[in-house]
Amino acid sequence: MARQGFVPYLLGSAFHRLAFVEFGNPAAAAVLCIHGLTRNGRDFDPLAESLADRFHVICPDLPGRGQSDWLPDSALYQPGSYVIALGHLLAWLNKPVAWIGTSLGGICGMMMAATHAAPITRLVLNDIGPSIPASALGRIRDYMTTTPEYFANHADVERYLRRVHAPFGPLTDAQWAHLAYYSARRLDGGGLALHYDPAIATPIIASTPMTADLSPIWRQIRVPVLAIRGESSDLLTEETFAAMEADGATGLTIADSGHAPALMDAPTIGVIRDFLESGRQ
Repeated sequence: MARQGFVPYLLGSAFHRLAFVEFGNPAAAAVLCIHGLTRNGRDFDPLAESLADRFHVICPDLPGRGQSDWLPDSALYQPGSYVIALGHLLAWLNKPVAWIGTSLGGICGMMMAATHAAPITRLVLNDIGPSIPASALGRIRDYMTTTPEYFANHADVERYLRRVHAPFGPLTDAQWAHLAYYSARRLDGGGLALHYDPAIATPIIASTPMTADLSPIWRQIRVPVLAIRGESSDLLTEETFAAMEADGATGLTIADSGHAPALMDAPTIGVIRDFLESGRQ
């Protein structure tokens, strides 16, 4: 069962709250699950519940998402700010962790794992790598500009998610309903909106998409890596994926998915579990 928690973090001149849910025994080996751009930590519920018998699984909401505080300046919605917040969470945990990161969560994981004396033991990168094509970043910017501001009910939220997140793969009706429930927040005047600060889109919309080269960060990572790719992903290309495998990463391609696999199906969870188990003493 999920347990809600919060940790304070200092960003600029103010403290904010980073929310998380945790599963399993806090004395067990830790696994940190970090979601993608517009998502939240509850995306990982099926994975976390499956791992909770052997691991302490912590799933935070990045700043501006889910139950975490919104930030006062849209310019703060950048990976560097997220790494600061997550660094406070790591300090609070005060033990080694395996890191599972989807898209933006994987970027944060690479940044963290590349730092000196980071407590990261293993890294699962879900559909993200050291090179991100400008065309994929442009697609993300385009859909962020057309996000609806109002939904009448959770059924409307689910229909929207099924359309924009179809590349997550062939989810069950129950899984789509789960995502819709945790993706929505109630508006004061009635109705629902997506459960994140709309200002997270501001830096993205204002930017000109350019191919992102994270290879200097990638080259500093010394822990075992499991690289997961949706077979039709436009964000983690076949070329970049093959290069990651050539550098020593274990590769896994998920059929019938794009950016990014939902990590909700039993076979994928099994591979992740085996990867995490292989790092235990």
